[in-house]
Amino acid sequence: MSSTHAPSPAPTAERRVRHQARDAAALMAFSLATSVGTATGLALLTGLTGLGR
Repeated sequence: MSSTHAPSPAPTAERRVRHQARDAAALMAFSLATSVGTATGLALLTGLTGLGR
């Protein structure tokens, strides 16, 4: 007697695309926050040290 298992149904394409879109939006938000934070830090550092004159 052989036991064969039916393959489990794959997740729908719509759900996967939605998850990818959410991940992409999170990555863009993280990138934006990192860029703004770095630029702000450099601007403050430049202002405090007088290198901007």
